[in-house]
Amino acid sequence: MYERDRHFLPWRERFNYIGFMARTVLMLMLSLAATAARAQLGLPAVRVPALPQLPLQAVTGTLQGLTGQVDATVQQDARQLQVRDLIRRNRATLEADPNGAAIMRGQIVAFSPSDADLAVAQGAGFAILDTRTLAGLDARIVVLQAPAGLSTARGLRRLRTLVPAGTFDYNHLYSRSGAVGVGSADTPAATPASVPAPPEVSLRVGLIDGGIDDSHPVFKDLSLQRHGCGGAAVPEAHGTAVASLMVGRSGDFHGAAPGAQLYAADVYCGLASGGSVEAVAEALSWLVQERVAVINVSLVGPANATLAAVVHLVIERGCIIVAAVGNDGPAAPPLYPASYPGVVGVTAVDAHRHVLIEAARGPQVRFAAPGADMVAAKSPRGFDAVRGTSFAAPLVACLLAERHLQPDKADALRAIDELAHRAIAPGGRSPDRTYGYGVVGADLGPDLRLAGLQLR
Repeated sequence: MYERDRHFLPWRERFNYIGFMARTVLMLMLSLAATAARAQLGLPAVRVPALPQLPLQAVTGTLQGLTGQVDATVQQDARQLQVRDLIRRNRATLEADPNGAAIMRGQIVAFSPSDADLAVAQGAGFAILDTRTLAGLDARIVVLQAPAGLSTARGLRRLRTLVPAGTFDYNHLYSRSGAVGVGSADTPAATPASVPAPPEVSLRVGLIDGGIDDSHPVFKDLSLQRHGCGGAAVPEAHGTAVASLMVGRSGDFHGAAPGAQLYAADVYCGLASGGSVEAVAEALSWLVQERVAVINVSLVGPANATLAAVVHLVIERGCIIVAAVGNDGPAAPPLYPASYPGVVGVTAVDAHRHVLIEAARGPQVRFAAPGADMVAAKSPRGFDAVRGTSFAAPLVACLLAERHLQPDKADALRAIDELAHRAIAPGGRSPDRTYGYGVVGADLGPDLRLAGLQLR
């Protein structure tokens, strides 16, 4: 029996799920119809509470909490709906590329263009919006604005024609790859007073995500180096949860590398335009400059020529990039950066070591790790249930960080190979498109579930 066959939902749950989705779509249609009618008839406006701006996986996480597991055939559509909603609410700054991915309106990102290339672009009416020096990579990124009256897609085609040897692409946005709060974990925060101060450690690990609420007790007395947002702290749920799974420690909870030094880059800063190519690239450059050998990226998005070039430089400098493969389902197209050559793509398994039904499949999967039936820190206190490949990737990153302390290309390959030999291949074949080399970090699951935790 194939792995996916064991995860098919019972018909009753499937009908319940379909009914829920149908009711949701119907309510949205009625709301839009009412708005249109009110505009035509001149009826007085009724103030409706604004919907919160949710991360791209939030609706999916809610559905998982209702059904236990989401039918993989609708998982990709759910994320695409969230992308379209994000664009709809931010039309002045965002739009969709030809494949429906979110991009910055009118912006094109160039990777290390020469001065002559920029002169050609400016001569064609393109303006320079921003230049980011990637000091750790001896490169730079230049953000160009398309001329008025020229669409972003046409502008990209024009630049690629004018400068065929250049590297140009959209300024894509990358989203979180997991859901926080898929159940309710109303447990008090563990008391850090019972935990001694962490010892001096040489272990360091990098994180590219949203902001971290370091006031949570699991981060007490830990070494946290921040980057991004002009030095301001902009905590959010996903970044806090992922960070806790990496280095958090308190009375009843500890992450995969408790007490390690965390170098965390916030690429969202609470903005709708957060997670852009330029922000992720600049974060990677900072971590290379700080000589952080292993970097976790629990973000997903489309292929992008500029980001691909930056990722290649990071790997060539001997760093390991660990990335979530995404939760769009087994038949979905590959997501990035996990699918770039050399990146360690990570999928997620539940407490029974079954791969999550929504997890991506393919050659990009290198390892599997716990990513469900566990909890992570909830801002400002307590813990939340989490689910998704976002929460498996940081466990693998920490396991590799224990083996790869300094950037070195040969040592990076050795560390990955050593972890592969320790992996447990559930299907008996290694590697495969579902588990990669197999499951690692399975022993971390009980520590991340908290004894006696009740989810509801």
